[in-house]
Amino acid sequence: MRKVILGLAVSLDGFIEGPNGEYDWCFTDQDYGLNDFFKHIDTLFVGRKTYEIALADEGEKNWLPKLTEYVFSNTLPEFKSDRRLIKGNIEAQVRKIKNQPGKNIWLFGGAELTNTLMNLGLVDEVWLSIHPILLGSGKPLFRHLKERKWLTLIDSKVYGTGLVSLKYKLTWD
Repeated sequence: MRKVILGLAVSLDGFIEGPNGEYDWCFTDQDYGLNDFFKHIDTLFVGRKTYEIALADEGEKNWLPKLTEYVFSNTLPEFKSDRRLIKGNIEAQVRKIKNQPGKNIWLFGGAELTNTLMNLGLVDEVWLSIHPILLGSGKPLFRHLKERKWLTLIDSKVYGTGLVSLKYKLTWD
């Protein structure tokens, strides 16, 4: 079965965006393990807000490999593109995708989709790139979890810039 891997940047104080939605604080000066990560995924999960930001930045998206993209939204109208829209019963559809042949699935954003999939027990691993910055406010990553989630550290790496990469698997009981 394919794994859903939450992988994203977070500030040291737990925010994925600044108070005005900014993410200009994310390091882009080197790879930080992304190229190796891309070898193991072929699918991308994003929420509506992340999708809309991606549309605005479409010209800057050339750093991503070719992936099958799923956009999760109950409010977006159907759209014609190579992306696929997920509406309605998220749990059943994600389980179906996880059971299809292929590589792992990258859960990239946003916070609402992440919390929903975490609460449904559908996230298998968490890979956080913790940036050495305190934003003070913004959008927290984990805000609406219904219960504690135990994690087991499977990898870590410290970069010269101060960025710390932490990879965990979720321990579902």
